[in-house]
Amino acid sequence: MAAKVDLITGFLGSGKTTFIQTYARYLMRQGQRVGIIENDYGSVNVDMMLLQELEREGAVTEMVIGGDLSSYRRRFRTKLITMGMQNLDRVLVEPSGVFDVDEFFDAMYEDTISSLCGIGSVISIVDASMAYPLDRNAAYLLVSEVADAGIVLLSHTEKKKDGTGDIRADETVRYLNQAMQQFGCNRRFMEQYDQKTSGYGKDILLKDWSSLTDADFERISEASYREFDHVKLQTEQAFQTLYYMNLGKEKEELMSAASELLGKGGGEKENRYGQVLRIKGFFREGGKWYELNATRTGLNIRTLSEGQDVLIVIGEHLDAKAIDERIGAKHI
Repeated sequence: MAAKVDLITGFLGSGKTTFIQTYARYLMRQGQRVGIIENDYGSVNVDMMLLQELEREGAVTEMVIGGDLSSYRRRFRTKLITMGMQNLDRVLVEPSGVFDVDEFFDAMYEDTISSLCGIGSVISIVDASMAYPLDRNAAYLLVSEVADAGIVLLSHTEKKKDGTGDIRADETVRYLNQAMQQFGCNRRFMEQYDQKTSGYGKDILLKDWSSLTDADFERISEASYREFDHVKLQTEQAFQTLYYMNLGKEKEELMSAASELLGKGGGEKENRYGQVLRIKGFFREGGKWYELNATRTGLNIRTLSEGQDVLIVIGEHLDAKAIDERIGAKHI
C-alpha cells in the first residue's frame, strides 16, 4: 500500500518540529512505520538534530538541503521517491519556514511519486503570538499554508480558564480570514470559539499540545486537505539566516545576546539588528548539551543527550555586521 504523506507547514518558530515529535510518536504507537523528511534551504539544520531521538525510536529520517530553488525541488522529489520505496505507512514532511504549499502538490502529482505515495493530511501550524498584520509576502505565504490545510493547529496560546478560547487566538483567526480575502481565497474559518470542537469549527484546533489525546491525533491524521484557489505571487526569499559555529559561549551570554537581538531591550536595538524573528541552536555547559530556542514570545532552554555548538539567527532585513559584533563572531 502506498505511504500517506503528511505536510506540516508553519512559519519560523511556530512549533513544527515540536509537533512532529509528538505526532510521530503517536503514529508509531499505532504500529505504523514512519518516515520524516526535514527540508531546509540552509547549510546547517538544527531541527534535524532534534529528530535524532525519533530515529533511535525507529523512524526513518532524511534531510533535504537545497542551494538554488531548482536543486531544492529536485532533491525533495528524490527523497519522496526514496521514502516511497521503503514500505513506510506514513511520511511526515517538514518544509522550510518559508514554503509555498503548491510546491508540495506539484511534487505529489508527478507520476513516479504518485505511484509510490499518496497525499495524507496537510497540517498548518499557525503561531497565535505573531504580530499581525504581516507584510504582503509573509501574508501570502500564510495564505498558501492555510488555504488547503485539512486542519490548522494554533500554537503559542493558552485556553482561558472558562474554556472560551484565547484573545490572541481570536485575533489570529480573524486575521487569517482577512488575509485569505486579500488574496482572493474563498475559504473562511469560524471566528467564534467552539467548545465542542476545541477550536474555531472543525478545521482549527486550539489545545495545549501536551494534552493532545489519541483521538485528537486521529482527527489530525485523517484531516486530509482542502482545495481553495487564491491569487499567486512570485515571492522572493525574504528571510535571511546567519550561522555561527563553535562559539564556546555559555547560557548567560547566549540568553543576553538573544534577548537584545530579538529587540526586547528597546526599539533602537531592534532597528539596529534588523527584524530578528528566531534564534536557535545548541551549546555545551558543565559537560551537558542544551538546546536554545528563542522568539519574541519567549526563550526556552532544555537539556539534550547530544548536540553541536551552533547558533542560527533568522529574520528579515538583517544587519549581519551588527549581529556579528553583538555575538562576537563572524557568521559562516
